[in-house]
Amino acid sequence: MLTYTTYSEAGGVGKSTLASNLADAHAQQGRDVLVVDLDPQQGSLTYLLGVSAPRDDEEVDNIARHLIDRPKGDFDDLVHETPYGFDLVPSHNMLENLPKLLSKAEDMAEDLGESFAPNDRLRQVLVEGNVTDNYDTVIVDPPATAGVHLYNAVAATRSLVLPVEPTGKGIQSVEGIQDMVVNLEDALDIDVGVLAIVPNGVGKTTDRDQYLEQIRELGYEAPVAIRDRSSLFDGCWNQRCTAYYYVGYHRNRRRAYEVETLDKLRDLAAHIAEVGE
Repeated sequence: MLTYTTYSEAGGVGKSTLASNLADAHAQQGRDVLVVDLDPQQGSLTYLLGVSAPRDDEEVDNIARHLIDRPKGDFDDLVHETPYGFDLVPSHNMLENLPKLLSKAEDMAEDLGESFAPNDRLRQVLVEGNVTDNYDTVIVDPPATAGVHLYNAVAATRSLVLPVEPTGKGIQSVEGIQDMVVNLEDALDIDVGVLAIVPNGVGKTTDRDQYLEQIRELGYEAPVAIRDRSSLFDGCWNQRCTAYYYVGYHRNRRRAYEVETLDKLRDLAAHIAEVGE
């Protein structure tokens, strides 16, 4: 089974944009894909994909309730179909209070003499939800800040796909990835793999080659670099859809450079599937 977390310490739209398009590309390649949105921000993956979910209703069942072991229904009932060939567990405002909720749940379990691992809850929820029976690919998109959202994502997937901005700061962040991975491994007591680092917003070809060389010299996979496609990806957020859907249904003419970008994303998805299973 292929499982990974899309993560960027810098935050921004790049992380969720990458997650949405990789999910679409995996689905095009015949994979059964589930995406879990753990980001409590309003502009999260759920918003980008145009999925209507009652994120501000605390009475409805949601992923946060399952993580604290207080579900109101089956895991399957959380899953929403998208128009892009993959499924989504949407975000909910209750995720904003997840650290406090998990701490309370842990205290209650301790009082009752029960075990409760706050950082391992998503993995347990996916196992109990029999996700492997219905999917061969799971992508988790947490917020950019370190904490229980990220820890649960990584503990469940054990692998990372990391978008980086190709600026001086971006390359410095690449050099710090090894420290970040070590810190995650220490916090969770597991091995964590980096399936790919993806420079995005690259300008000149010489810059692209330089960034890719630097990343590979650090020992990481960098199968593609995405050029500056602000118009394309901003359009996705405006229309609330993946890049494939945007080019197919919202562009009035075919742009060769955008088609090339979509092909690169498919190549990236194929590479991740190959190295991640």
